[in-house]
Amino acid sequence: MNGIAFTLRALHHGERHLAGQLTAVAERHRAEHEVHHVAQDLAVWSRAHVAHLAEAARAHGLDLAASPGAPAAGVLSSLRERTAEAVARRPEPGLLLLRDLRGLHLSAAENSLYWEMLAQAAQATRDEELLSVVSTCHPQTLRQMRWTNTLIKNLAPQVLTSL
Repeated sequence: MNGIAFTLRALHHGERHLAGQLTAVAERHRAEHEVHHVAQDLAVWSRAHVAHLAEAARAHGLDLAASPGAPAAGVLSSLRERTAEAVARRPEPGLLLLRDLRGLHLSAAENSLYWEMLAQAAQATRDEELLSVVSTCHPQTLRQMRWTNTLIKNLAPQVLTSL
């Protein structure tokens, strides 16, 4: 496996992971409407990135599953909803939210680095198709990072000084 294939596989895994994290955070913080709705929207972006990466990977001899899987349903979804309700009544939901936002930010940052590496490789090899995928997806990953960073900046003073 060459470096581009390795990076495609790693990024595919990273975007799947981020989509799952965003979905879990959206469910866990249902009471925070902005977090709930924006995290769901950002998860859609990561799922689209997974599909784009799977398509691009075919040109590099990789067979990556295009679908990150449906969001958890049934028992797991019900359990997440009950957990979200219980967490909302605890005194430290702000700390949990900050922890979750930190995890999302770090995952998005890791993906951003992989997108940058793919962009450089695509430019070096003159791979216009791969460069197009990066140009479409990487700006959205950067926006995911900006969203988490902004929320952390806004919430940290309130949460950390109110304990």
